[in-house]
Amino acid sequence: MYENPFEEQINALKEGTIAELVVEPKDFTTFREVWKNLPDRMSFVGEAGLNGRIIYHYIKEAK
Repeated sequence: MYENPFEEQINALKEGTIAELVVEPKDFTTFREVWKNLPDRMSFVGEAGLNGRIIYHYIKEAK
């Protein structure tokens, strides 16, 4: 069974274990496969970096 390497990294970002997640252009499709199925995907904010890199941060919603 195929396990997407971004599942663990996205969870670490959400839990605050890591502050940011850098996604290279070649890895974006793999990242998107996990991201698009998240119920809180709008809390992941991407910032364009150099050479097509995207730097994601997780913004917790106020409850």
